Amino acid sequence: MEKAPLYRSVNTRTHGVRHGLGGEFRHERHAKGVAASDATHLPMHGKHRHGRDYTPLFRFLQSRVGRRWDEAHAEACARLDTPEPLFWLVARRREDGQAMVRTGESSYFSGLFVDEEGLLQRVDPTLNAQDLTPDCHCCTHTLNGVRFGTSP
Repeated sequence: MEKAPLYRSVNTRTHGVRHGLGGEFRHERHAKGVAASDATHLPMHGKHRHGRDYTPLFRFLQSRVGRRWDEAHAEACARLDTPEPLFWLVARRREDGQAMVRTGESSYFSGLFVDEEGLLQRVDPTLNAQDLTPDCHCCTHTLNGVRFGTSP
């Protein structure tokens, strides 16, 4: 039996959905200081890949803390469209890792690294949701899926 992918499709076709890429071409077309040839000869493809939510991947990685990285990596790669999001959370060495990684507007996950024995570990194992305070009080902030701070 094939396991479910470690990402979800996000609705990108709904009217009014914004992804933080900035303005549209129509706002740059007649801007002063931009040569006509520069504006009309830009590539049409973007650098961002929209339409994917990797929260299932991040939860999968958190559940594999203390296990062999090779096994977790192989299983995750088999269930992903691209292996790049793995390394948003996982660092090869502890020095390169971050204690907390922001994965959305108000979603955070514990940073991970691969130790000398090849095991997946948390960069800061003492970090928990009770120790954190939110940036604002209008959003619901989470660390590893656990809410912290006050909610609206």
